[in-house]
Amino acid sequence: MAEPPQTKLIKPRTKAGKRALEKRAPKLVEDPKRALLAFGNKTSQVVKDVMTDLQKLKGADALKFSRHNADMRPFEAGGEAALEMHCARNNCSLFALGSHQKKRPHNLLLGRLYDFRLYDMVEFGVAASRSVQSFGGGAAQAQLGNKPSFVFVGDVFETDPAMRQVKSLLLDYFRGRQVDTINLAGLDRVLFVTQHPHTKHVLLRQYSVRYKKSGTRVPRMELTEMGPSLDLEVRRSRQPPPDLEKEACRQPKLDKKKQKNVGSDVLEGKVGRIYMPKQEVDKMALAKPKGLKRERRAAAAEARAAKKQRTAGGAAGGSGGGDGESE
Repeated sequence: MAEPPQTKLIKPRTKAGKRALEKRAPKLVEDPKRALLAFGNKTSQVVKDVMTDLQKLKGADALKFSRHNADMRPFEAGGEAALEMHCARNNCSLFALGSHQKKRPHNLLLGRLYDFRLYDMVEFGVAASRSVQSFGGGAAQAQLGNKPSFVFVGDVFETDPAMRQVKSLLLDYFRGRQVDTINLAGLDRVLFVTQHPHTKHVLLRQYSVRYKKSGTRVPRMELTEMGPSLDLEVRRSRQPPPDLEKEACRQPKLDKKKQKNVGSDVLEGKVGRIYMPKQEVDKMALAKPKGLKRERRAAAAEARAAKKQRTAGGAAGGSGGGDGESE
């Protein structure tokens, strides 16, 4: 049995290539997910209008193809290869594929990728739609680059597995950049998602938020529909493979390793403990201070001077004793 091909490690040859690989590398806080908008073999005008509105909602994080792509058929065996290739080339982890067939009219396919491999997807049928342009000036009150607020009405989005997947997919598609805090003025649009009780369609509505004076610190809010307005029929779906889901949901370990013998004091300073073995000073080669060296040199000089004097005095006494004996 042939072994699977090993993952090739790409080494950058230029600084621009190094920066490009660093942008695609895993991060603790991921960048906003880019979406690839493409058309299938045949597309209706309804789906084209919906794709245009999706591009407006994503803003600069959307890339739209203008030509038809007959080889993009993710639900067929091997049909996701072309989709994965285009997403990898354009660094897109989300995709929207529009098509129109007699069996599935006004078809809209939304999906996600992990490591540029197809993760999951949900197929919708556009039952009714109204574009952003049909709402007039209401859409101009909200800036499409800001983060929206999401409201999912009903417990069906928590109990039904298909609706739970739809909720997760819509949140990933429209959430934008992850932030810790947000200014109240930046919250200028709301996305309402609910399920029709009779037709089981997913109803998606977007409203612009206007702040009015209320006499208190908390302003009074008014909602004005700004579009798009979509009635989506859930058709087919594909769950992520178990091994790929386990890999995608893995969380990095953020806890720092505990350092031994290191603590902090009241003033938030780092304090460490040092354990040293028993020291024998007599056997240690200690460096002699310069002061001691100077004293030893002075003592040695005095000893040499005293010895020199004793030598000179002895020589003088010896010569005088010899003369007396000779007389």
